[in-house]
Amino acid sequence: MTTAPIAPGSRAAGRRPQSGPPLLAPVLAFTALTVGYVVANRATPHPDASGLAVLDYARAHGTAIKVGALLLFASAVPLALAAAVLYRRLRALGVTAPGSAITLVGGVLASGALTLSAMSAWSGGRLPAKADPALARALADLSFLAGGPAYVVTFAMLIAGISVTGLLAGLLPRAVTWTGLVLAAAGMLSVLTLATLSFGFLLPIVRFGGLLWLVAVAALLPRTRPSRHQ
Repeated sequence: MTTAPIAPGSRAAGRRPQSGPPLLAPVLAFTALTVGYVVANRATPHPDASGLAVLDYARAHGTAIKVGALLLFASAVPLALAAAVLYRRLRALGVTAPGSAITLVGGVLASGALTLSAMSAWSGGRLPAKADPALARALADLSFLAGGPAYVVTFAMLIAGISVTGLLAGLLPRAVTWTGLVLAAAGMLSVLTLATLSFGFLLPIVRFGGLLWLVAVAALLPRTRPSRHQ
């Protein structure tokens, strides 16, 4: 008696798609590290401060700057992991629209922006006392632009990808998806901060509002969808 050969992947075809590891773990780690960074750098000079003021702050608070840079860089890692888990979760839930890819791309770009901001801040915190104030201002500007507008706009991409997908596929409560869409729109609008600092108020709204929103999504996004045949 002979048996028919088993086609490659036939066993896997009958299984449910894997939804990936728990989502709350990287999201909560990202939240904790972000809060720690904000506490460590709560007195950082504003973007309109002079180069001399930035240099004086760096000389007086070099340790706080480097600790903040460490926490900010560390926060980029769980953010990238969360984006990867979100992408895999959405794919496992049957989402084949671009929203899942937009979520992943937005998360990876946002993680890269935080990394650049942390590296620039760390470098600024190591400037010697005789450094050029213009260099201190330039490093501070790069850190602000990367961790401010660049991060918020790309984080808004992640929020938009989840919100649109969650709304169209019915994966999340409508209040959560519409809140996400508002945050994503505000994040995209924050790019105007490069034209005028008057739009800078949008940065903390999206940064911290989006953080709370992401925690809610991590708690509410299902791991599987019920079969239509059941």
